[in-house]
Amino acid sequence: MPGGKRVETYEDFVKVHGLLLAASGLPQSLHFQLFQKLSSETFDGGAHFRIETCEDGRQRRLVLTSDSMPKHSHVFLIDHAWTFRLSDAYKQLREVPGLAERMAALMCVEDTEESDEAVDGVAEPGVLETIENEISNAKEKGENGGVLWLELEELGIDDHTLLSLDLSSRFPDLLALSLCGNKLENVEMVAREVTKFGNLRALWLNNNPVVQNCGDQLADIVLRGLPKLEIYNSRFTANFGEWALGFCGGVYDKDNAGNVRGGDYPLESVTSIDISNRCIHNLINKAFSPVELPSLLYLNLQGNPLEQNSVGDLLAVLKGFPCLQSLEVDIPGPLGESAVKILESLPKLSELNGVNASKILEHGKHVIDSILQPHLPEWTAEEPLADRIINAMWLYLMTYRLADEEKIDETSVWYAMDELGSALRHSDEPNFSVAPFLYMPEGNLASAVSFSVLWPTQNAEKGDECTRDFLFGIGEDKQRSARLSAWFHTPENYFIQEYKKHCQNLESKSLISPSIQSSTTRSIHRTDGPALRVYTDIPHVEEFLKRPEFVITSEPKDADIIWTGTQVDEDLKKAARITDQQYINQFPVEACLVMKHHLAETVQKAHGSPEWLQRTYNLETQLSQLIGDYYARRRDGLNNLWILKPWNMARTIDTTVTDNLTAIIRLMETGPKICQKYIEHPALFNGKKFDLRYIVLVRSVNPLEIFLSDVFWVRLANNPYSLEKHSFFEYETHFTVMNYRGRFSHKNTPEFVTEFEQEHQVKWLEIHQRVGKMIRSVFDSATAVHPEMHSPRSRAIYGVDVMLDRCFQPKLLEVTYCPDCTRACKYDTESIFGGGGVVKGCDFFNDVFGCLFLNETTHVSPL
Repeated sequence: MPGGKRVETYEDFVKVHGLLLAASGLPQSLHFQLFQKLSSETFDGGAHFRIETCEDGRQRRLVLTSDSMPKHSHVFLIDHAWTFRLSDAYKQLREVPGLAERMAALMCVEDTEESDEAVDGVAEPGVLETIENEISNAKEKGENGGVLWLELEELGIDDHTLLSLDLSSRFPDLLALSLCGNKLENVEMVAREVTKFGNLRALWLNNNPVVQNCGDQLADIVLRGLPKLEIYNSRFTANFGEWALGFCGGVYDKDNAGNVRGGDYPLESVTSIDISNRCIHNLINKAFSPVELPSLLYLNLQGNPLEQNSVGDLLAVLKGFPCLQSLEVDIPGPLGESAVKILESLPKLSELNGVNASKILEHGKHVIDSILQPHLPEWTAEEPLADRIINAMWLYLMTYRLADEEKIDETSVWYAMDELGSALRHSDEPNFSVAPFLYMPEGNLASAVSFSVLWPTQNAEKGDECTRDFLFGIGEDKQRSARLSAWFHTPENYFIQEYKKHCQNLESKSLISPSIQSSTTRSIHRTDGPALRVYTDIPHVEEFLKRPEFVITSEPKDADIIWTGTQVDEDLKKAARITDQQYINQFPVEACLVMKHHLAETVQKAHGSPEWLQRTYNLETQLSQLIGDYYARRRDGLNNLWILKPWNMARTIDTTVTDNLTAIIRLMETGPKICQKYIEHPALFNGKKFDLRYIVLVRSVNPLEIFLSDVFWVRLANNPYSLEKHSFFEYETHFTVMNYRGRFSHKNTPEFVTEFEQEHQVKWLEIHQRVGKMIRSVFDSATAVHPEMHSPRSRAIYGVDVMLDRCFQPKLLEVTYCPDCTRACKYDTESIFGGGGVVKGCDFFNDVFGCLFLNETTHVSPL
């Protein structure tokens, strides 16, 4: 940025801040007013706006109190209440006095009232006491059939306790049983006990370890053993009928569980049923019909796949309900992609998704989009403020990245605006705009103070809510609708269907046949010929390449071999007079391997979804599929931990681990990324996470000739591995590249292999063979999908980063390109190879050049 002179006049202000003013979008007519307010530090928003609570106190909104405010008439300064690098967020919340309290109030996650336990002073009753109370209550009500509904939630019941309670003998006619939030772990025991209740209609085992760890296995046993079960873990089973619908319609509850023999038309008086997010695959059955539900006025079907029903069948059934007036359904979804068409097919509806039918018919789908329900922060009373803020902050944060003439900051800055700015809610048709602004009173970046500026973009009147567009400038070409999922409840079913299509597409890919090495690339050096001239701009190569077959030359045009850290394109070839007769340490289109999004695409095109590649999405093009995967995993109770990586940055820069979908979507704002399923259970070495950098030498791609170095880099995290949420912000717990940050923590190959085999009682040779097979498959993928990679004058080395899961199966992390790999090979080589190891560090480059150009196989193995 230009500058260096103290800003004293408006002319100075424009000269120093010209680029920032243009980038902000602030109208030129407001530039002088902004200068005046910055110079005098005038924060006068309080004279024009009022902050109000809404959504039952879980959100705030900004309301205009001035009589009117014409478009482009004012500009207001907004202070930044919290500015931080992501890695420092949790630490700051714990250590900066008052910060957590202020952020909790700003984000509506502060404690507003005492817990019930503190108010009542009564502890949760014990298990036996709860059971005795249930029996006593049943007797008081005169229930001849005994207890029919039993809730034993969050009582610390473990496997032994459940077995000793012998519930089926005490309550043989039980219709509903909830064991949520206990400590049940054993699949066989839990399944055996709950399937003794032959009349059970509803069973809740949510939030037990047995569901989290063995959910599918337990569900299979339970559903086979309880044929009358209609609700399992809050979802409808395939056998759902009158009882499940009655439960959702308010007919059946703890005070009226129904009876084992059923009744005559128990649903006839039901006017409203919310069966959203019940995982219903087939809605059409005897119970869900106009005959059983003649009085139905309101129906919520959102969040159900309903893939076993056609659009026509569903519309036909819904038409039959004589009183149905209000419907909520995913759009697009099982009833089609058009709100207008749904209303035309169901003309009796007066309301669709909370919007008047006539308004939708007049204005179309845009009306539906504009009334998406907001995500509101959720927390438990036991959660510390810092944890609540970390979860809620993504609904409020904004970001920027600093830069000057010399460099751009590697990591982005995140910030929360003050109470006034954070009260601005989203609208697709906003009346205000807001943008970050760096004020540099001394004319340089060192003096910069960050603010946001707010100004009206439409005429506003007293009492109007003031809104901004959270995705300003982002249209559907940049996945706007999907990105709104960060702040709003968008149709889950739509995204799950997009995910399923993606999976089907991957499954359709057939495995490529491994290439057959039909010939061997010849050595380019004759024993009786002169030494090969090597040009290199990498100091380590020049320093360590000492073999007599090679000699360093200072001019690219004179070289037989160009070994460079610069991308060799046509312009460079012309400038350096490089010809097609010279050998280059790069292959054409090698970006298909060394850029993370291209690598995933290459492997998926060739293999679909192999075991050794974690599920990977390019967020720039596959956000909907990722959201669908996230929703499906959440629905199925599976782990939802993901890692975001920039397309083409190294050393874990701007890399984040999170289980928060809003965070995933918001992190797209800091640059193009892939989102990859995190390996939550890796193999550990002395309790710490590690990965392995393998060195691959590629002599030819047609035929494919690749060699694996006999040594590999073992890169260790410094801290013991943890899945505690706080640890996601700890670089030295979840990342292993300590060359550039933190303590250096490597181990040489022979020592690591010996100690790893002893710790885990495994044979490293078997693991090594699996890794080699995987690496071969990676390069087979590239040559099959990108035959244009072939060049007879190319030779290269690549780094392949590998992690092992807890079953010691290899997982591909990334492939690094030749210059990066060459530099890494130099880094502290003695600590990697060891003084008495297979190869001395200074011999490494000699072996590389010997393999690639002399056809030697010293300290390398063919794959």
